[in-house]
Amino acid sequence: MTLWTSEEAVAATGGTSAVAWQATGVSIDTRTLQAGDMFVALKDVRDGHDFVAQALAAGAACALVSRIPEGVAADAPLLVVEDVLTGLEALGRAARARTDARVIGVTGSVGKTSTKEMLRTALTGQGAVHAAEKSYNNHWGVPLTLARMPKDTDFAVIEIGMNHAGEIAPLAKMARPHVALITIVAPAHLEAFASVEDIAREKAAIFEGLEQGGTAIINADLPTTDLLLSKAPANRQTFGEAEGADWQLLEATSGDASTVCRATHDGAALVFKLGAPGRHFAMNGLACLAAATAAGADLGRAAVELGNWAPPSGRGQRRFIHLDAHMPEQGIDLFDDAYNANPASVGAALAVLASANPPDTAGRRVAILGDMKELGATEDDLHASFATHPAMDEIQQVHCVGPLMKHLYDALPSSKQGLWAATSAELAASPLALVKAGDVVMAKGSLSMKMALIVDAITNLGQSVAGN
Repeated sequence: MTLWTSEEAVAATGGTSAVAWQATGVSIDTRTLQAGDMFVALKDVRDGHDFVAQALAAGAACALVSRIPEGVAADAPLLVVEDVLTGLEALGRAARARTDARVIGVTGSVGKTSTKEMLRTALTGQGAVHAAEKSYNNHWGVPLTLARMPKDTDFAVIEIGMNHAGEIAPLAKMARPHVALITIVAPAHLEAFASVEDIAREKAAIFEGLEQGGTAIINADLPTTDLLLSKAPANRQTFGEAEGADWQLLEATSGDASTVCRATHDGAALVFKLGAPGRHFAMNGLACLAAATAAGADLGRAAVELGNWAPPSGRGQRRFIHLDAHMPEQGIDLFDDAYNANPASVGAALAVLASANPPDTAGRRVAILGDMKELGATEDDLHASFATHPAMDEIQQVHCVGPLMKHLYDALPSSKQGLWAATSAELAASPLALVKAGDVVMAKGSLSMKMALIVDAITNLGQSVAGN
């Protein structure tokens, strides 16, 4: 199906094209480009213009450029604009303007991507759903997600993130959501903000992009809830455990690979299930149902479909690593939460680990934690404070990665101290020193810590089977 014609793209961007073309997708990476895609020559670590010839040779329908690249003919299918990122933003705005989709914007310190994926699942069967396949939530990710949106989309879920003040409002105004959801406000990116209250003000900027009459969905359990409510429009709903929340979570019962949730809304009982253990997932699921309903979806159908959601790799996925084909019960239970980390998400992950039963009665609960980045002046204390986290009472051993997690390592009692290393590669080189058969283990750290190396090393000890 055609996503963009040359005429539509020229009209949207104000650019020029020497030849006519039709694109069926939009790509920023030649490694994943599909034949028929428009290749967007963004400049990051490398200049995308250096890959235009390669993209066209691989079957790209055209390339969005700011100049004719070396080795590319002047009459090649190029959409030439003054600035490539500005051109991508223009495509995103045009895609948003031409659709009748109900748009849900999602932001928050933790849980954006999980909630986006929950919404994708919950809305299944109620119309055509569009959402980014990855965590595309920044200054190029949001316009890219919008530019990829088909005209006939019924529901769009747009994830909106930030690292510094002033980033959310422009993206929200580009996405123009009918529903704006804030999952949680927690210490994250404190290098760029003076306080958690300042983070809350930045998250609340998503409301600046709300369509007229749009709905704000706000976590009722936060120290900053009143601040968020003060920034929200009159049409708003709250979710959480707090008394009086519009969507109130009453109970979340976690099993080995699922959570059954009991809640109330408008005086009616609500029960739903999620394919992962964890109270934080229960809160995200409740927020998902609130947002889906506000966007016009049927609550009952959404709750049923939500039961099909399970976290992807790196975001809390649980799997069993079989160590011996002849003894299938011998293995390691692994929680892969390695994608990213801040204090709130680490606390939630530790709570899940603490409540998990090792696959063997002699097994241990083992945490492997990497540095949490961008926490500002209090970063040392924030890392060390996990030594007294309530979940630590149920965790037998903690391995630490990075100079910041050394503060936690030093604060732990010697009985819980496992290994410390400056890099994840050092620990990944000796996975058998980290875990043993019968253990349940969780790995988590900021993306730059490359905790996935450790996850891969443990996984490679045997055969991985997803939890169910």
